Amino acid sequence: MKNKFNYADATISDFEYAISQFGWVIYENALTEELINEITGDLKDAYHIRRQIQIENGIDTNMEGTLHHVLERDNFGLRFLEQMFCDQEMRVFLGGNYILNGMSGVINMKNDRPYVQNVHRDLRSFTGNLKLMIQMIVLLDDFKVDNGATYLLSGSHKEDVKPDDAYFYKHADRAIAKKGSIILFDSNLWHAAGKNYTEDPRRVITLSFTKPFFKPQLDFPRFLGYEFGESLNDHLRQVVGYKSRVPANLQEFYQPVHLRMYQPGQG
Repeated sequence: MKNKFNYADATISDFEYAISQFGWVIYENALTEELINEITGDLKDAYHIRRQIQIENGIDTNMEGTLHHVLERDNFGLRFLEQMFCDQEMRVFLGGNYILNGMSGVINMKNDRPYVQNVHRDLRSFTGNLKLMIQMIVLLDDFKVDNGATYLLSGSHKEDVKPDDAYFYKHADRAIAKKGSIILFDSNLWHAAGKNYTEDPRRVITLSFTKPFFKPQLDFPRFLGYEFGESLNDHLRQVVGYKSRVPANLQEFYQPVHLRMYQPGQG
């Protein structure tokens, strides 16, 4: 397969060809077993908290196994981002600095029918050659045909046409890969999570990254705390969005360059 590589051996040329031709690429052997175990351990409690809120607010239908905004101060989130997985590839795709748009999880269980199993793309508007967002799927379990490996319609990132379900499932590829792999794909690509027919969970975390001026799904700096951001290294401050905030008053707006909410170099 021309879009599956060993993470340590892949080149930028490999990425550029695969993301242009197919719209997606798989990197195997990216995560250590230790990091995988840390993430799966944290997801269990995180899901119970979010599921309760979904139920309380009456939006639990078709949300089974989904948990959103899992970046928190004391879980795996910051440690994962600190690893800078696929940093160079995302810089090439987005043309420079990028920020986190969303960081979520999916625990795909037998008989669940969450909305992520619908054919969809992660940008509502087709942007063509203007690359605003890239998606990352991190495999915490093996992706197999019978446990719901994601469907990806190769080449569908090039046209603003939603395929009907019959065409999609006839022509889409399956992202078959081992746990610890990372899938990157163009956010214009049509895709769908598969159905899990096994007794075991098929777990992932999903992340989206955008150009810094693109509004994130959650105000991460405000959620984590502005003072907390001072403890982060420069890479995390960039990716979490501390360098691309919006001033809320004139005092925040009228600041010297190094103290501005929206820092230089953000595009």
